Amino acid sequence: RSIRIRRWSCSRGRRGGFLERLNEGTWLGHVAEHVALALQQLVGHDIRRGKTRQVKGQPGRYNIVYGYIEENVGLTAGRLAVRLVNHLVEGDPDFDWETTRDDFIRRAERTAFGPSTQAIVDEAVSRDIPWIRLNQYSLVQLGQGVHAKRIRATMTSETSSIAVDIASDKDLTTKLLGAAGLPVPKQESVRSEDGAVAAARRIGYPVVLKPLDGNHGRGVCLDLQDDDDVRAAFPVAHGQSRRGNVIVESFITGKDYRCLIIDGRMVAIAERVPASVTGDGTSTVQQLVDLTNADPRRGVGHEKVLTRIKVDEAAIEVLADQGHTLDSVPTEGEMVKLALTGNMSTGGISIDRTFEAHPENVEIAEEAARMVGLDIAGIDFICPD
Repeated sequence: RSIRIRRWSCSRGRRGGFLERLNEGTWLGHVAEHVALALQQLVGHDIRRGKTRQVKGQPGRYNIVYGYIEENVGLTAGRLAVRLVNHLVEGDPDFDWETTRDDFIRRAERTAFGPSTQAIVDEAVSRDIPWIRLNQYSLVQLGQGVHAKRIRATMTSETSSIAVDIASDKDLTTKLLGAAGLPVPKQESVRSEDGAVAAARRIGYPVVLKPLDGNHGRGVCLDLQDDDDVRAAFPVAHGQSRRGNVIVESFITGKDYRCLIIDGRMVAIAERVPASVTGDGTSTVQQLVDLTNADPRRGVGHEKVLTRIKVDEAAIEVLADQGHTLDSVPTEGEMVKLALTGNMSTGGISIDRTFEAHPENVEIAEEAARMVGLDIAGIDFICPD
């Protein structure tokens, strides 16, 4: 990460100071300190301060002190930094840097705030509102004393427990919204493969299968055309359902939009575009994916604003449906999908459509949030434009 290293001032107090120290010759302990800081910055923790001092009378041993935001991330970064520096001195055949780095990023992600919580915490910091993390997950207190408010991801001190239970049950949510006259797909909840096939026949093909209580688009199987498709998709959806229930619903075509409703009012709308690459006439699909994933805004999981496109069996199947393989060379300008759902966690991107929504659609989204009873809600729309 030479570009980042050039910016570090180190003890010189000026830009590029650490690079000067490297060129002059410095302790490997000092190098390990900066690697530990760089690793934390890699996962979005903006930590820059540290000190290294040699242990008196013990050449090659150092006391290294550096800052951290999350203790476990800081300790893991230190161990990995020492291992990497030792590997550079004397190669370790069992050390795979890229794999180990990605494992570190995933481990850091498990202890890091999710994007929603982090956005709220960042906004609190910008407004000089004190905050403290109350557990190892997403429970955060904003403010102090009588002014304190607590959040957990996008749930607040004001969020109704009943509303959360309703929103966590896709079947109940759909029934409530349908009873209010809002447009919802036909839907049935099933627990067996045969039940899924029977429900699909009643609803009419094509259908969608998804877990009753899943999230992040996991286990969602789209555009199932016949009984065999449903039987093949059932174990995928069932595997992501915590309670073993699977939803069968009519397949609606169109673009995927997410409306953010806060206190009953629409505040933002994003069009969610599934993971895809655009052909240039010379590169293969795999090369295009690698080029897209090289974008510095893309990371592993939710560590950055975008997620790397994952080439797995599902992606290969989506490619095959479009007549492509990883070695295919799409024509210039051709968009090739690698996922059917527009979730950010599967490599999708979002486009701001806040000021393009028709007032009637805004009213539908706000009514849906009121029906469920959530003070903060994400309402999904599937429609042509």
